[in-house]
Amino acid sequence: MTLRRRESVTGGLLVLPFLVGFLLFYIIPFFISLWYTVTRSGAFVGIANYREIFTSAAFQLAAGNTFRFIAVAVPCIMAVSFALALMLLRKTAASSFFRSAFLFPLILPIASTVMVFQVFLAESGILNTLLDAAGLPVRSWLSSDSAFGVLVFLYVWKNAGYNIVLFLAGLQTIPKEFYDVANLEGGTPVKSFFRITLPLIVPHIFFVFVISIMNSFKCFREAYLLNGDYPHASIYMLQHYMNNNFANINYQHLSVAAFLVFLIVFTLIFVLFALRQKAGDYEI
Repeated sequence: MTLRRRESVTGGLLVLPFLVGFLLFYIIPFFISLWYTVTRSGAFVGIANYREIFTSAAFQLAAGNTFRFIAVAVPCIMAVSFALALMLLRKTAASSFFRSAFLFPLILPIASTVMVFQVFLAESGILNTLLDAAGLPVRSWLSSDSAFGVLVFLYVWKNAGYNIVLFLAGLQTIPKEFYDVANLEGGTPVKSFFRITLPLIVPHIFFVFVISIMNSFKCFREAYLLNGDYPHASIYMLQHYMNNNFANINYQHLSVAAFLVFLIVFTLIFVLFALRQKAGDYEI
């Protein structure tokens, strides 16, 4: 056996456990779930399950809340993390401290984080106690429309540190000489930002945007820990819908909802990458 042949066999054996695991836990379950979407009690029913899903008030509520959360939370976390990254780019005595502080939420278990939020935002929690002492009206933060704002804030607070790291990595790759030349030519900081920083950071903004969208679909953890299986209507997400159908052994509706989420995420990421490829890299 030649050396090249031996290396190919060795590489194949090393990757075989991964391929077997990927087949057993991803590919086969995916096609089984896909089969459930068009069957009922083993009989083929076509798009009947899809029709039931789209006319379901619970699914409409969950889908609407999920897309509303993405539309609000993703721009918020992009703006906040980019602004903080620009601030942390400056070399100051407190820069190291704040970099560590913004990364700290990433290492905290989400269960303990949500517990702290519940202590502060419960009806008899710290925040309402302070509001009552100040003579201000108290609110049911987790059992009213305010729960949506709490969930967005929790998502941004929990995930902003990761985005800050990604933005800082991109900002630090911009040569300092570009700004020096701009200063010599009388460029203002605002012009330097829009003509140097922003164009050169676009590839990193795109990557962070994709990551933020993917992370936004994981908000179910926070929403579930805040209010359980049936939270306030404003934070009832698609994952709640799928989880509840799993508990009710309604695998058809669960499979249809999961497949639709897959289609949405796949289509969204495909379109974003197609637009990114069409736009090309910025050349200075």
